[in-house]
This record gives sequence, C-alpha cells and structure tokens, in this order.
Amino acid sequence: MTGETLAPPRSSIGPVAWLRKNLFSSLLSSLMTGLTAALLLLLAIGVTQWALTEARWDVVTRNLRLFLIGQYPADQAWRIWLSLLVLSGLTGLSAGVFGRTTRALAIALSAVQAMLAGLMAVSPVGPLITLGFVLNAALVWVGLAAGLRRLVPRRALVIAWFASIPATFLLLNGISGTPLPAVSSNLWGGLLLTVLLAAIGIILSFPLGVVLALGRRSSLPAVRILSTAYIELIRGVPLVTILFMADILLPFFLPGEVRIDRVTRAMGGITLFSAAYVAENVRGGLQAIPTGQIEAAHALGLSTARTNIHIVLPQALRAVIPANVGLFISLLKDTTLVTIIGLMELLGIGRAILAQPESLGAHLEVYVFAGAVFFVLCYAMSQASYRLERALGVGTR
Repeated sequence: MTGETLAPPRSSIGPVAWLRKNLFSSLLSSLMTGLTAALLLLLAIGVTQWALTEARWDVVTRNLRLFLIGQYPADQAWRIWLSLLVLSGLTGLSAGVFGRTTRALAIALSAVQAMLAGLMAVSPVGPLITLGFVLNAALVWVGLAAGLRRLVPRRALVIAWFASIPATFLLLNGISGTPLPAVSSNLWGGLLLTVLLAAIGIILSFPLGVVLALGRRSSLPAVRILSTAYIELIRGVPLVTILFMADILLPFFLPGEVRIDRVTRAMGGITLFSAAYVAENVRGGLQAIPTGQIEAAHALGLSTARTNIHIVLPQALRAVIPANVGLFISLLKDTTLVTIIGLMELLGIGRAILAQPESLGAHLEVYVFAGAVFFVLCYAMSQASYRLERALGVGTR
C-alpha cells in the first residue's frame, strides 16, 4: 500500500503562515497590527461616508468637459476622439505585431481609456463620447488578441507611428481656410494639454538624452565639453526657470515675423529640461557595460557607431528602464507647473472651476478628482514599466 500524501500544514505555508510570521509573530506585533487595522478602518469609513453623503461631485460631473479638453470648441471635439482612435488602432496593431515588448503599453493605454469612459458615463455630456472611449479600448484588445505578425509589415507600422505625430498635431490644431478650422493652442487645456505636454516631452527628450549621454562620453573634446555643459547647466536650474525663459525670453531672440505659440514653447522647455536628466540616466547605463565587450567589438572590426548601436545601447537602455520611467512619471506631474505661464492644464482648470459661484467651497472634491486622475495615469505608467521589465528580462539576464 502506498501512503497517502498529506498537504503541508496551513500554519507553516500559505496565507496563514505569512500572517503569523509578519503580523502576529508576538504580542507587541499583534497589538500594533490590530491598532493599525482599526485606524485604517476608521479612515476608510470616514472617507466613504464623506464621498457618498457629503461630497459635491456635481462640481466635477458638470464641468467634466472642461476637465478633459479645457476650452477646446465643443463642436470640434470630434478631432480629439479621432486622434485617440488612431492612437488606439496603432497601439493595438503594435501589440499584435511586436508582441510582449509593447503589450504592457497597450494594456496601460486601454486602462486609461476605460477610466475616461467611466468618467464620461456619469457626465451630462452624453453617451456618444463614452462609446468612443470604449471603442478605443476595444481596438487595443483586438490588436492584443489577433496574431498580426504576418499580416502587418513592421516597417510600415513604424512609418505609421512617425506619421501619426504630425498628423495628430495637425488634426488638433487645424488650418485656417480648410474644413478643419484653426483652433488656437491657447484654448487647449485640461487633461488634453496635460497628456500632450507629457507625451511630447517623453517622445522628444528620450532620443535627445541618449545623444547627450553619448556626447558626454565622446572622445572628441568639443562634443564632450558642450554636452557636459548643457547637462550641468539644465540640471542646475529648476523647471520653473526653464518655462519662464521659454515663455518670456525666447520671443526676444526670434525675428519679428516669427511667432511660436505658448504651448509649443512649453513643450520645448519641458523637453530640454527632461533631456538632461535622461542623459544622466543613460550615462549610468553606459558605464555599467563592461569595457571588455567594447574592446571585443572593436577587435572584430566594428566601428564605434556600430558598437554603440548594436552592443552598448541595447544593454544600457534596458538597464535604465526603471530610472527613466520614474523620471517620466515625475515629468507628467511637473506639467502642472505650466500654469505659471498662463496655460490651463488639468490642475489649472480645477482652480478656474473653483472660481465659479456654484463651485465655491468644493476645493476638496476638485483636488481629489485631479489627484485620482494623476494617480491612474502614473500607476498605469509604472505597471507598464514593470511589465516591460519582465518582458525584457531586466535584472534576470
């Protein structure tokens, strides 16, 4: 007869063992656990009671369009949803074609769109926009589920991504005298402006930061000195200073007939500021590469450029993913500083709404809503980073 296999006792493995080891290992630990649980329960009850019975959420739902797109004309808001539709389609296709390396970003985008759909569902704006957000998120999941590697050429998809950036900007901005009337960037605001500033800052500062990092390690003295001077100068001043310089001083150095709108100047200032920090992160990754690999590449006849492109940069960029994502999350939150130069991003719209007579005294509701939106965006970015690190094997190979 064979003996019956018994499961390990619950007191030595599993949730019960974890609780006994970490929360109830001694009398003092048990008392502290109970006290902390009681305080958290009281806090949760108080917050829930306030949110359900006392909070004036109508301040948020009534002004949800302002929170999302600012003063962008309501009859032209379809341009924003169309741009998001294109972005969702490209993201879904990329997830299906490139596989796991872009899947995390696609999931994060669909989660943000699901959040927007939920917000619009409780808004008097109407169900049509909610349906649009749901469709956008569905496009991402269709791309995730479909095997598109053999159907969509990778090169065509990369070209489509590069083409989508100016196409989206043109769609949002419009052209005078065409079926797409021009919409001044001064009317862009709310979550739309916050996401645009962060997205443009991330997209443009990353390659610029990589170039600066390589320039700082260059063997050419002029390139090395200029790159180092730029990085140290930018890192030595706060972002507020850069924004003021871009908004006030830059027009004095331009010809009289050249005018750059305020949003573009803010994007430029954020990009230049973030690039210096990206460069330092990338430089740390470059220094972590063993010199033996570089010497071996040169021994095989590879040039310095090919060595950097094929051997050094792939390893360095993979190693600094956590640091760069943390920087980009900070960049997203730092977009609130553009209020000082007259732009109405999400938090600035919230302050403007608090000036309405019917919104007086609703400070907590407005700031809780703005904080919740930023939390969802930052949490989506951090989770996308974790998934990307696991997909690329950061720290394991």
